[in-house]
Amino acid sequence: MTAFLDFEKPVAALDRQIAELREMGDDPSLNIDGDIARLEDKSSKLLREIYGKLTPWQKTQVARHPDRPHFKHYVAGLFDDWMPLAGDRNFGDDQAILGGLARFRGRRVMVIGHEKGDDIPSRMKHNFGMAKPEGYRKAIRLMQLADRFGLPVVTLVDTSGAFPGIQAEERGQAEAIARSTEQCLALGVPMVAAVVGEGGSGGAIALAAANRVLMFEHAVYSVISPEGCASILWRTSDKAADAAAAMKMSAQDLLGLKVIDRIVPEPVGGAHRAPDVAIASLGDAIEQELGALSGLPRDTLLAAREEKFLAMGRA
Repeated sequence: MTAFLDFEKPVAALDRQIAELREMGDDPSLNIDGDIARLEDKSSKLLREIYGKLTPWQKTQVARHPDRPHFKHYVAGLFDDWMPLAGDRNFGDDQAILGGLARFRGRRVMVIGHEKGDDIPSRMKHNFGMAKPEGYRKAIRLMQLADRFGLPVVTLVDTSGAFPGIQAEERGQAEAIARSTEQCLALGVPMVAAVVGEGGSGGAIALAAANRVLMFEHAVYSVISPEGCASILWRTSDKAADAAAAMKMSAQDLLGLKVIDRIVPEPVGGAHRAPDVAIASLGDAIEQELGALSGLPRDTLLAAREEKFLAMGRA
């Protein structure tokens, strides 16, 4: 059953009425098919109306929805011959960032991404998608491997940010993020990144300094969370909605600012309502972008990536 967000309460109320009528439908003396169809149509129209005018804060809530597809779902739905590769060859293996070799619609690729988990045990295992230095160093190792063998790199970004714990800082968190970003920019092979949920701070950009940056329609991408921004500016997280609007963190705003290159449409009501449709839509977008980059020489890829990021913020 879908978990409804606060702004979806009118839709939830209609769906409850539909469920109650269906329970009564076993009674042959009642003819309620017409009532159910009318309510379903009303619910569908209301959901479309709500999602047609989401605020940046509401989009943040959608991006964080626990039922949205995660890295493992994209791997299962889009990639064949998945061979995970683990460890940074220095400290250990971080399960917040997963990666490995795969085939994407007939093309050999390196896939790297954040995994948040979808229940309590898996969220603990993957640290809610908040990577530690060994996670970013694993990503660096896999990107270097891809570069060595001429494999395109596909990254799936979904993190609230890098892990801020003391142990991570002791092992060089900031340096690891910077090195991972540097490695993205130094790749001599095509790289396509997709922000599929949250894209939080340096923890996201470390996997997203790509030739093409895609973003789901209701994903968010920002230097800090709305709550964090509000706490700094207004000393309270209660103004998170104001902060979200001010930061221009939605896909629509970021496309206008040329921070991203393409918006991938989601099913009405968000990717969590029809995960297979959302995954297929993302796959089509990645395939098109990889096709456009395929065959370009190393120098062209490097120069285009450099120009793309240097151009950000120019008048």
